[in-house]
Amino acid sequence: MEQDNHQKRLVWQCRRGIKEVEVLLVPYFERFYAESDARHKALFEALLEEQDVDLFEWFTTRSRPNDKELAYMVDHLLAQLAA
Repeated sequence: MEQDNHQKRLVWQCRRGIKEVEVLLVPYFERFYAESDARHKALFEALLEEQDVDLFEWFTTRSRPNDKELAYMVDHLLAQLAA
């Protein structure tokens, strides 16, 4: 039950005010999150804590996260969805 609530919270957090961000977060969550290792899950959840504007800038490669781990996760997410 607790896992179900956690999953529901993550799905809700994937829904964003900027559609260009949501159309990347939701498919990544639906296709890759469940099979991800603990590191990728933690990094994805850390991404969900970021502001929509920052995510938009990162996902459109207009800028990069200062945090190396978040930068890695942005690259990973974009590569997974492009494959």
